[in-house]
Amino acid sequence: MRPAPQSVMWERRELDIILRVYGHFVGRGEWKDYAIDGLKDQAVFSIFRRHSEMPMYAVIKAPAEAQRQGAYKVVGMDGKILKRGHDLAQVLRVFDKKRFHVVD
Repeated sequence: MRPAPQSVMWERRELDIILRVYGHFVGRGEWKDYAIDGLKDQAVFSIFRRHSEMPMYAVIKAPAEAQRQGAYKVVGMDGKILKRGHDLAQVLRVFDKKRFHVVD
């Protein structure tokens, strides 16, 4: 009997970084909910404007892509990659208010 394949999951340090950004936007009333998924090849932190909608953004950790373009990326609702890289904090800078605004 083979052991079940392990899923990729967020580490505490990574979640701290993500939740800091998430909390900022919740405080501004722009984001309302999130979901965390650990899949076979990636971990996903999905961000929602409302509970019943599709996610606005997904922050993805894909270790298999780490050598090429970085293990982290932010993907928009339309599937477009907004930013990717090796450093999670740098990738999340895509949400800085100077460079990025959420349009309702």
